[in-house]
Amino acid sequence: MTRARWRLLAGLVVALWLLAAGVGGPLVGSLSSVQNNDSASFLPQSADSTKVSARLGAFAADSTLPLLIVVESDEALSKEALGKLGGYAAGLPELKVDELKKPLGSYLASPKVPVVPSADGAAALLVVSLDADAASLTEGGEKVSRLIVDAVRDHRPDVDGISSQVTGPAGFAADLSAAFAGIDGLLLGVTLVAVLLILLVVYRSPVLPFAVLLTSVFGLALAALVIYPMADADWIQLSGQSQGILFILVVGAATDYSLLLVARYREELHHRDPLPALRTAWRQSLEPIAASGLTVIAGLLCLLLSDLGNISGLGPVGALGIAGAMVASLTFLPAVLALIGRRAFWPSTPKRGEPSRHRGWTRIADAVTRRPRATWVGTVAVLIAAAAFALQFPTSGISQAEFFTKQVESVDGQEAINTYFKGRDQSPVRIVVPDGAVSEVRDVLAAHPIVGERVEETPSKTGSGDTMLTATLNAGSETERARDAVRDLRDELAEVDDAILVGGATATDVDTLAAADRDQRLVIPAILVVVTLILIFLLRSVLAAALLVLINVLTFAATLGVSALLFEHVFGFPGADPSTLLLGFVFLVALAVDYSIFLMSRAREEALSVGTRQGIRRAVAVTGGVITSAGVVLAATFSALSVIPLLFLAQIAFIVAFGVLLDTLVTRSVLVPALTYDLGNRVWWPWQRRMAADDERSAPEVGAELGG
Repeated sequence: MTRARWRLLAGLVVALWLLAAGVGGPLVGSLSSVQNNDSASFLPQSADSTKVSARLGAFAADSTLPLLIVVESDEALSKEALGKLGGYAAGLPELKVDELKKPLGSYLASPKVPVVPSADGAAALLVVSLDADAASLTEGGEKVSRLIVDAVRDHRPDVDGISSQVTGPAGFAADLSAAFAGIDGLLLGVTLVAVLLILLVVYRSPVLPFAVLLTSVFGLALAALVIYPMADADWIQLSGQSQGILFILVVGAATDYSLLLVARYREELHHRDPLPALRTAWRQSLEPIAASGLTVIAGLLCLLLSDLGNISGLGPVGALGIAGAMVASLTFLPAVLALIGRRAFWPSTPKRGEPSRHRGWTRIADAVTRRPRATWVGTVAVLIAAAAFALQFPTSGISQAEFFTKQVESVDGQEAINTYFKGRDQSPVRIVVPDGAVSEVRDVLAAHPIVGERVEETPSKTGSGDTMLTATLNAGSETERARDAVRDLRDELAEVDDAILVGGATATDVDTLAAADRDQRLVIPAILVVVTLILIFLLRSVLAAALLVLINVLTFAATLGVSALLFEHVFGFPGADPSTLLLGFVFLVALAVDYSIFLMSRAREEALSVGTRQGIRRAVAVTGGVITSAGVVLAATFSALSVIPLLFLAQIAFIVAFGVLLDTLVTRSVLVPALTYDLGNRVWWPWQRRMAADDERSAPEVGAELGG
């Protein structure tokens, strides 16, 4: 094919990408409209709490979303103040919400808004019971519940000497929605700016960084073209955290793949004209990029085994994002490079015949392999020491009030409720009981020290032969005491009748923790098996694949140990979401193995001609710069998650960013090269005979070949 035809084909590819971006780009901004952040919906249908929620209608028990207004005063509330609060409460159903066509009363499960004074009279609680179904609708792209919360916050009680906070499940949901609202603009903007600055430093060119950045943006647009309609049709579950991680994954992965392709292209430009150099670079980069992308996709798809909807939904969402990144980096970027040629690197344009130099990484390769056994043994010892603290990583979950990393009104309001109302809240335990066992169940509830005295009984209106008992707990519904009480009740009531179901907000927390524990025991081994098999196929070696997976696991354990220490003693985090450990493992093992693939695939390529010992030296010298740049980019993109004020995302950001840097700077630059050099051709067992005999020349001799 002539040069003109190649450029015509490249122009056609760029035009198709512009068309795809024109359609998919707006969908990226619309992904938040198809989010589902209801934690109760994340549980499987088999969970007791899910079964109870599904049967609320059978007991004429309204599915409500409580909106709580807590009022505080420095002294006891006077009769006049309580009277004004009563008048305010009576007028709330008539409150007009600008964005809604109906008054607030149209969205209430009960028109009455009780005013409950605290025991010391210094506070009062107004309970607004929203109809959960009506409040979950959307109006103008916003949830009705958030619009109502915003309206109530703009229409506070007008009583002298008091302060008020709007909280409760509706208040928390509104603040959570506001936090996720930063994903579309703030998170993506910070991520792209951070990557652009790094690329400008790496390439020292005003042209190439923008080509790579466009590759990331177009990859994200392609992913959105598929994800949006699937989420809109409820084929996959898209949560706010999945959307944020999607942005990070696509930008980070597309940039990493682009770095690898561009590095190979630049290397070939020293020996060939631009188009032949690009074809050679593309062929040589295809296998490691495809293997890397498919490994991450396979690891993410293992999340489909999760019982939690937000985690299993992240699997296909992330996999589609990685696929978009792969396609963009293997089609759009090569097309752009074909059109602009060497000018992409201006002003540091590589010239044909000029030797490529890797002095710095050649010296590192020599230093690491000078005493290889002492180097890898010492590095492993340090990682094991850090990993020893991994057992301190918190896995018991966090309360709603601990979701945020900044002060929000719903948290302040909940703290006021805990202070003035002894930790009691409006989240009861709901128990579905066969009619013949009601008396025994009441006896069990009466004997339990955490269950309140009042137990409401609601018969089924469908004639199912069941009764719902509703009881409050003498402890906050999100405390460990409440969770232990639910576990105790389930054990005791199972002895009465194994058909009894215990649900409610606390039971949802208990089921979530149980599902997260089950996921860790199932998903983590599945990911290890999948990654190992892919590495065996790619590297044609059982031993190399097994060693790389073990090293990745050790790196993750060391990262977890450092995170546990810093989270508790430096950052002062109250705990961790139960899914943090699993997702941290998925991203670190699946993404960090990219660098193993980049390094060891090049080492294997070199070993076929010069043996493993010199092959790993060459691989480190040639790929060290691109792997380090890729690691810094990926760490920077995940660090951008911390701009969203949610504890879960802040912790994931630190774990992945620190772990990737540890993997890039220590594991891939020191441990793997030293161990590979020590083993020599044996690292490719059982197919090591295909390799050339190990070249035992000195490091300076090999360095001279590499331009060092």
